[in-house]
Amino acid sequence: QVQLVESGGGLVQPGGSLRLSCAASGIIFSEYHMGWHRQAPGKQRELVALITSGGGRNTASSAKGRFTISRDNVKNTVYLEMNSLKPEDTAVYYCRGTRGLNDYWGQGTQVTVSS
Repeated sequence: QVQLVESGGGLVQPGGSLRLSCAASGIIFSEYHMGWHRQAPGKQRELVALITSGGGRNTASSAKGRFTISRDNVKNTVYLEMNSLKPEDTAVYYCRGTRGLNDYWGQGTQVTVSS
């Protein structure tokens, strides 16, 4: 059974930092491209950052310079380090793993940026 379990969300003040984690099981993690997506109320889900199985990275312009995606293939975990958070970063953040036709999502973790 494939599971992607996110953690690390919460309430943070503007300018603060959070680190999200996504622990994967039931897949050969090192073979998967891993991504973080987010969905704010009333908006479509959007890609925040992606790290390929080979370690290549792609970050959305809205997150570039503030968010960093990384992976640990020993711990089967992908991370999203978020700095200089803004109120507009408030959303549910989802982890996603893809390999060919295989496409798995986590249940999401809420990030709220507010004073």
